[in-house]
Amino acid sequence: MVVKKKEVKVEPVFLDSGRLETLNALEGGPWAQQLAGVLQECARLTDGVQQIQLIKKVGVLFQQQGDGDARSPLLHGCLDVLGAMFFSLHSKNPLKRTLVSALSAVPGWLQEEAVGCLSRCLSERLTAHAPVLYPLLTDNISSCLDGSSLGERCIHSLLTEVLQFIQTALCEYHRQNSVLAGSPVAQAQLMQASLAAVKASMLVVQRAPEQVASALRTPLGPLLDALRGLLCCYTRLLTEGDFVQVVQSAAGMAVVLLTRSMLGAGDRVASVVAGLLVGSEDGMSGAPQWLSESCRGLYGGARPPAVSLFLSHGALAMMSWQGKGPGPATESLLLLVPTVLLGLDCSVRESSTAISVARVLTLWSGAALDALQGGGCSTGLRHALTGGAELPGRLLEHIYAHWEHPLDGVRHQTKALFRNLLKLHQTASHCPDPGADPFLASLMHSLLALEWHSKGKYSALSCLVEYLGARSLLERDPGLPAQLLSLMGDQSLAPYASDLLETLFVSHRAQLAACGGAWAETWHRTWVTPLLAALCEGQLDQTTYILDYCLPRVLKCSPDSLSHMVRALLDSQNRAPGSPGCRGALGALMTCLRAARAQGVLSHSSGELWGGLVPLALLSRALVHKHDQVRLDALGLVCESSRSTETLSAQEMDLIRHFLPVSLNNQSAGVRQQTISLLKKLLCRVRDSTQLLQKRLEQLRPEEPDQQGAIRSTLRSYQEFLHWLCESLFQALFPGASFPSCLTALTLLGLIADTFSFSTVTSDPGVFALGQSVTPAQAQSVLHCLTSSFLEVKLLAAQLLRRLPPPAVGLQEPGRVLTLLRATLDLSTSTKPFDSVTAAHLLNLLAHQDGLPDALSRCAQEQGVPFQPAPPDETESPALERNTLAVVRFLLECLRAEVTRAESSLLQAAAAHPLYGRAHCITAALQQLGAQSPRLAGQWRPLVCDLISVSYKMSDVVSPIVQSSSPEGLIPMDTDSESAAGLQRVLQEIQPRDSNAFFTSARQLGPEPPGDDPPPHAHATGGGGEHYRVTAQMVLVCCWRSMKEVSMLLGALCQNLPLQTLDPPRDGLITEQQVEGVGQYFRQQLLQSRHRGAFELAYVGFVRLTDMLTRSQSPALQQLPGRWLREVLEEVKSSGPSSKLCATRRSAGIPFYIQALLTSEPKSSSCGLLRMTMRELTALAMPGQDPPGDRSTVPQVHALNILRALFRDTRLGENVVPFVSQGMQAAILGFTSPVWAVRNSSTLLFSTLITRIFGVKRGKDENAKKNRMTGREFFTRFPALYPFLLGQLEAVANTGDSDSGVLKLHPSLFLLLLILGRLYPSPMDGSSSPLGLAPFVPFIIRCGHSPVQRSREMAARALVPFVLVTQVPSIIRTLVQDLPEEPGPGSRHNHIHGTLLQVLHLLRSHQEDTHRPHALRRPQTRDITAAVRSRLWLATRRNPCVVTRAAFLDLLACLCGPASGPAEGEELASLREAALGIVRASELLDSSALPSAVPGGPPYLQSLARLAVSASVESPELWGAESCGPQLLAQLLQSGAYEVRLLVLDAVLSRLQRDPADPGPLSAAHSTLAGLALRETHPHCLARVLRILSLLDLPWTRGLDTLEDRELLSWALSLCQESTHSVDVLCAALGLASRVVVHVVEQSPGGVSGAVLPELQSWGRLVERCGRDEQPAEVKLTTAEILVAATPAVLANKALPLGEISAHTPRGPHPHRGHDTPVCGRSAHTLYTIAMVCLYRHSR
Repeated sequence: MVVKKKEVKVEPVFLDSGRLETLNALEGGPWAQQLAGVLQECARLTDGVQQIQLIKKVGVLFQQQGDGDARSPLLHGCLDVLGAMFFSLHSKNPLKRTLVSALSAVPGWLQEEAVGCLSRCLSERLTAHAPVLYPLLTDNISSCLDGSSLGERCIHSLLTEVLQFIQTALCEYHRQNSVLAGSPVAQAQLMQASLAAVKASMLVVQRAPEQVASALRTPLGPLLDALRGLLCCYTRLLTEGDFVQVVQSAAGMAVVLLTRSMLGAGDRVASVVAGLLVGSEDGMSGAPQWLSESCRGLYGGARPPAVSLFLSHGALAMMSWQGKGPGPATESLLLLVPTVLLGLDCSVRESSTAISVARVLTLWSGAALDALQGGGCSTGLRHALTGGAELPGRLLEHIYAHWEHPLDGVRHQTKALFRNLLKLHQTASHCPDPGADPFLASLMHSLLALEWHSKGKYSALSCLVEYLGARSLLERDPGLPAQLLSLMGDQSLAPYASDLLETLFVSHRAQLAACGGAWAETWHRTWVTPLLAALCEGQLDQTTYILDYCLPRVLKCSPDSLSHMVRALLDSQNRAPGSPGCRGALGALMTCLRAARAQGVLSHSSGELWGGLVPLALLSRALVHKHDQVRLDALGLVCESSRSTETLSAQEMDLIRHFLPVSLNNQSAGVRQQTISLLKKLLCRVRDSTQLLQKRLEQLRPEEPDQQGAIRSTLRSYQEFLHWLCESLFQALFPGASFPSCLTALTLLGLIADTFSFSTVTSDPGVFALGQSVTPAQAQSVLHCLTSSFLEVKLLAAQLLRRLPPPAVGLQEPGRVLTLLRATLDLSTSTKPFDSVTAAHLLNLLAHQDGLPDALSRCAQEQGVPFQPAPPDETESPALERNTLAVVRFLLECLRAEVTRAESSLLQAAAAHPLYGRAHCITAALQQLGAQSPRLAGQWRPLVCDLISVSYKMSDVVSPIVQSSSPEGLIPMDTDSESAAGLQRVLQEIQPRDSNAFFTSARQLGPEPPGDDPPPHAHATGGGGEHYRVTAQMVLVCCWRSMKEVSMLLGALCQNLPLQTLDPPRDGLITEQQVEGVGQYFRQQLLQSRHRGAFELAYVGFVRLTDMLTRSQSPALQQLPGRWLREVLEEVKSSGPSSKLCATRRSAGIPFYIQALLTSEPKSSSCGLLRMTMRELTALAMPGQDPPGDRSTVPQVHALNILRALFRDTRLGENVVPFVSQGMQAAILGFTSPVWAVRNSSTLLFSTLITRIFGVKRGKDENAKKNRMTGREFFTRFPALYPFLLGQLEAVANTGDSDSGVLKLHPSLFLLLLILGRLYPSPMDGSSSPLGLAPFVPFIIRCGHSPVQRSREMAARALVPFVLVTQVPSIIRTLVQDLPEEPGPGSRHNHIHGTLLQVLHLLRSHQEDTHRPHALRRPQTRDITAAVRSRLWLATRRNPCVVTRAAFLDLLACLCGPASGPAEGEELASLREAALGIVRASELLDSSALPSAVPGGPPYLQSLARLAVSASVESPELWGAESCGPQLLAQLLQSGAYEVRLLVLDAVLSRLQRDPADPGPLSAAHSTLAGLALRETHPHCLARVLRILSLLDLPWTRGLDTLEDRELLSWALSLCQESTHSVDVLCAALGLASRVVVHVVEQSPGGVSGAVLPELQSWGRLVERCGRDEQPAEVKLTTAEILVAATPAVLANKALPLGEISAHTPRGPHPHRGHDTPVCGRSAHTLYTIAMVCLYRHSR
């Protein structure tokens, strides 16, 4: 593939004419004259590239001159010219780099003169006082020191002047920074200049150490004063927070560099820097007085906490930590830096600061490692850096708190810090065997004990593997490979799991290879076998991510494993398939082969075996597999290749022909995208291999005819294949084609047009002329796609039409252009919005035709539009621009007339000529021009003015509707007299004058005179006039769409048209005043519109405007966003009930307006506008001290709504995170407001903040830990929330847990429990953590005493994550002991219920947690069992509250169930016996005492039933109920409560499905189940019974009687006929009937009796009917499963031909055919096809 070389643009250098005249007047030798001639020629050129060539010639002249006269005036003049050129260019200009190279070639005898000339030029510029020149001068200073010896000598000669200039520049930048507040563009430029100045000063000081040292010897002197002044400037940069952090970080390095340069190396520097770090004046005692005074701002008074961070960075970067051993002060400084940095953890608010802290900590770990490896360090330092010491422990806590930080940079730095900590421990401890190291062993144990949802666990384990090896982890956890592969189904965890997997299997392979022997089989068994099992049996997501992340790495590590994979998968082809969602062995095989082909491990070879491994027939079968991913993998195997020039074989083209026709109509967007991507790779292979083949063909000699023939044959096959591909795709575009087919075909045709060409003739031999095969009919089918209602299809069709050959499209004919233009203009006035999109695409297509102006003139005459075509003297401009100008002018005149008509009758406009179509076409036409300057600027300027004015008029017409307080058609309540009057005119027009019948029936508009009142229910009949049916919704749609198009048009004008400015002068089409007027228009619309469609799309246009303002070079325009933002904030602060700002509809467009202004702020600026806005809004959102009223709550509502929008905006990113704490406080406190509007807005803000903090919730599991974080991480990121939440929780607990018994519900209870429920303690947290979760536990327990049941449940759920695993037994025991042992008058059942729920959730959570070690999942039950047994009265009738009885029974079921294991001692056994006694004595078995009318009665019965089911069905041997289990089960099945029966039946069905060979106690309940099936009335229970019976053996028994097969089948079929209303019962009955049919056939090997044939025929008709298309999916799937299961016994039984069943079947009319056909069993193939089709549709 040939890539064009990017053209280099070089800005030329210009010299004043006076300098050249001076050069001409000077005299010199021949060499000097030659040099002067080259320079004069260079100065006359205006092309920078040519100037570079001449400057290179100057360098050659310098190199060729051996010696000469250094005093030559002409030579001095040439050097002055070179110096002037050097200092007038920016360092990024290639011309300056050439000048540096030329000056480096100056001969030695001339260097002093050259230095003098450069010094004079630089000195002249340093004395300039224009701040605008400061950035260029700073850049020149840096350029002098960048590889130029002459420049460095120049700086040395002007050292004092240079440093004084940099000091002056920094002072000027500091002054400008305070002035430029609110101008983000100028501030961003200022920050860049400040950073360049600080870096330049550091470079100067580093390159002149001797001069700096000599300056210290004289107490007074200009150089020392300059250095002191620089220190003062650095101090101001560090202590004032208006500068961006990169500038402050550079200033911190500069402070340490100057200190080191002034004090020299040694411990003295370390002592001073340590004093600066801690901000202690005592640490500066050893420093000179002038140094202490210069740095006074760093230790005097309150300084920002980030100063320590920047000074730490400076100390680590500017001090040497290598070489000989450091001194005591240096070691103290080395240990002080991490201590200071870790102290910033709780005060870091901004994300950029968090990144800086992580980066500096990593830098420190590298410096500490250098110090240890250098040798000579003290024993104390080694002990302090060993793994078990205090400092590494604190660093580990920092790592645990930040390894899941939302910023990638923080996570990567945290991983690097962890790796360096391991290196530090290894270096400091000198442990020879890492596997025997107790610190590493304990670390590995702790990490493996963490739950797998913790993403930081993976990177930490990867680092450990580098030291311990994979074998240590595999010995500790042999199931680690399978565990990691099972996590690949989670998209958020797949990258981390794959990284760890790669580290493990690479390390394991290296370890096995080092041991020698036959290690490959062991490695394959450990890693490849689980991988293949996951590919065969895993679900779609899991296998997809394995293919993306894991499989290529395995093949890269061991390419020889491919043959092992293929053999294993081919051997497993005949095994039973797995779950319906898995891809099977064939899919796994395609996945492996595709990954190997992409890696270059597998190459295609001709023959019957693909790659010499698999048959082509197998690949062909995979290409049409029912599983989408299998087809995609097979297609990827064909299309992808490691070489883009690999020739496409005939077999591959045949496979594509086999694949494409059946894959165009895929309903999955993701599958379509992947298919198109793979076919694009195939087309690129065709193109690149064609170019290679053409090149080879040209290089072949005539005497090699065989090779030439082979290449030409391949090219012919390519052309035939491409013609077939185009024809197939065009055929898919028939009228009525589905959206997926059209979209796929058009996209592929567009790719063909991009890759090749649809031209009829091509000069490139490597490109096929595909346009010859395009017919007019095919082009017409593409044109027909423009009428599609899908925007994507319209866009693709319009793009393709421009690439098709013009003869096929046929637009050269004037008549066709005119016809198409008429249709286009009609579509532009359609009331259907997608018609206007079609019109826009057609106009853009016609704009490329030369006959468009004449056609426009004809249409203008026909429609009476005052349109004049362009004058003939301006035909030199491009045809596209001329035609676009004509189209815009014509549409503008039409729009002007329609706006005038709408001013008189908006109803007529909405019905017949909506305004938005014309405006949309104008916007689309302007976007086609692009951003280049038009040639016809003189005609465009008045047209742009007219466009803006007509847009304003159009907005004025429709704005009364969208700015109404109720734009949806209700009567408005606006107080503004003008807008109210306008609305009343509209409402008077659209409403009947005598009634409100308009809202129940539409009004007819006819050609009657305006003065006549039409009847409200008149119908349009006859008369020849066109009638319209108009509703209020039509008027509203017309208005908001018109507002949308006005916004898009104005935004496009401002964004795309060149701007006309005065300073600097620039010619353009739109002026600054017009841009500001457009901004005022957007301000009015966004702040006053009520309709969401109007202000949301006005926001899109306003964003375009703000982007243009940001990129503008005009200072006046750059100031506009800041000014508008301050104005709207003031308006929000003063808003009240009479304000025009909308306080409902989530503040309508106000958040959008502020969003657009803030997101336009450059990222490189200090984000001053954002910080100012967030501070004001958070202060405004907090509840005030005054009593709430309309005046005080309206600004609060606005602030809450705006904050919600800002926190949701992803473009603001992490810049809003520092304000999350204040936003959360405002949301929680706002929920306590008595005003509903405040509470509503607070709830919305709270929901947004939960998403911003914990991430987007992608699952339905409320208890999932994906969107949670540890308490340490949460409170480290938001430290202000720790005391706030704790205080709020205490207040909530005090309110809800009162002894009065009165219902008191704190408003913040739910919000607090929702937040706390998303936190969990990390096992890595220390017990002495200042941000621990332990203080929250007592208050959460007290919240569980709330009188509201939902609050008790949330408190129980929130308590679970706050309890450490090791504390679970003690907490449970304490909670159980708080329950009363006997009933009494003081028992409060709310308290009892809340406590029981907390105990229950703690037990369940730790029993179900499979990620923890087994010992931790079973808390000690001895004491808990004893405490529970002493309170069994709570489960008996002695307890009058059935709710607490149910909760205690659930606790017994959890404690005594299978999760607790076998009986552990007498306590648990006796507890189970007592629980069984409670069940026997309960209302569950006493139907007369059922508390059905008691609140909580059904849940109580279900709790009892769960205990009974556990004892009788699930594990009777555990309960010792083997003998009484069947009787108990029979009693449960006869319960009068359907909830009990349903629960029992679900348990029985689950037991049978889990182990059908061992029914256990169910075999004795066969008769009971049969009787229940015959009398059950509840549909869900009946369905369960039928499914259970279909799994049990036949025949049935009912009492002592045995049901005959015919009787049973007849009953099941009648049940199917009666259960059509219930899909569940129908499917179950159909399954049972089919089970009986199979049983009947199997019992009659010689043929069934004639008595059963009618029932078999009825079954056949039933199956055929249930497989029809109109049936529900569940019924069709059941039918397919039945047919597949019945195939061996019924459909494929040789003793029972299918025709025997259908022979006696009466013929009747088939519902899909007109003639008679057998109702049942036309053929076995038909029924089997039904089964396959149903299964295929279900899988899709």
